[in-house]
Amino acid sequence: MQKPAPQQYLEVDWAMFGELCRALALKVAREYDPEIVVGIARAGVIPGAVIASMLRLDFYSMKISRKSWDDTIRERPEILSAAPCQVAGKRVLIVDEVTTSGDTLRLALAAVRDVQPAEVRTATSFSKEGGYQPDYCALTMNAEVVFPWDRKIFDGDDFVVNPRYEGFLDE
Repeated sequence: MQKPAPQQYLEVDWAMFGELCRALALKVAREYDPEIVVGIARAGVIPGAVIASMLRLDFYSMKISRKSWDDTIRERPEILSAAPCQVAGKRVLIVDEVTTSGDTLRLALAAVRDVQPAEVRTATSFSKEGGYQPDYCALTMNAEVVFPWDRKIFDGDDFVVNPRYEGFLDE
């Protein structure tokens, strides 16, 4: 199934990413007192680890993916690693880079709740307007986000513009 082309793109550089993490960490710190941060691998571990560091909390990850090992796209996300046992009895913040349908965050919530945390909330760098809304979000919009770690990918012997963004991004 091919996704429709987005209306617009937002290219996020490392400086903007850092500021978004700072804003998200501040929102969380003002309203919640998590003890552990769990990042959703692959891309959610990046803001998750940054936010955990800013809040001086322990960081763990769990893998939920829409891609199979051969990089073909699946319709629904799947849990590929269990929620960390360290969340038991703790206040937990689950972090992902972006949410649209909320399928990934719902799976993460269910998996973490199975380990019986004291409380669990969700946070994302971006959420799509009209889509699933996490407890905390740095920015809500409709543009396709191009993250700095996803702009170029390794192909063969070199980094090349990610084929997802060909025609939009310059070398």
